[in-house]
Amino acid sequence: MLLFHIFAGAVSLISGGGAMFSRNRREMHTKWGEIYHGAYLFVFVTSLTMAIMNWESSAYLFFIGLFSYSFAFIGYLSVKKKWRNWLSSHIGGMLGSYIAICTAILVVNISKVPILNEWNPLFFWFLPSIIGTPLIFIVGQKYKRFN
Repeated sequence: MLLFHIFAGAVSLISGGGAMFSRNRREMHTKWGEIYHGAYLFVFVTSLTMAIMNWESSAYLFFIGLFSYSFAFIGYLSVKKKWRNWLSSHIGGMLGSYIAICTAILVVNISKVPILNEWNPLFFWFLPSIIGTPLIFIVGQKYKRFN
């Protein structure tokens, strides 16, 4: 289960970057976004499954998975349903979920990186949010006229 989770996390990381940086918004952005959402959904399901299987030691993963996937789901659903201010919801949801997946990957792997493994681990829990949250606002402002 863990190997599937890791693979889906890597696909999410790559496809999320592909969606963010694709120039052709109508075609490539959408294709990358569909891959991202599918992989993220798989990350979500595997995280819930592993948390339930090891509830005593991993219950917190259940809630982290639920919280982080809710961002991706809101971002995905907003573009499908085109509700009022859908673009803001899409940008915030998708970038919020990308911050969450970056946080998870960073926190799990930082202990294996020399020099950085000596830093306080709490720093790496907040670093993606410190970097990503202003980006959500910047991108939101850039596309505000389309909303």
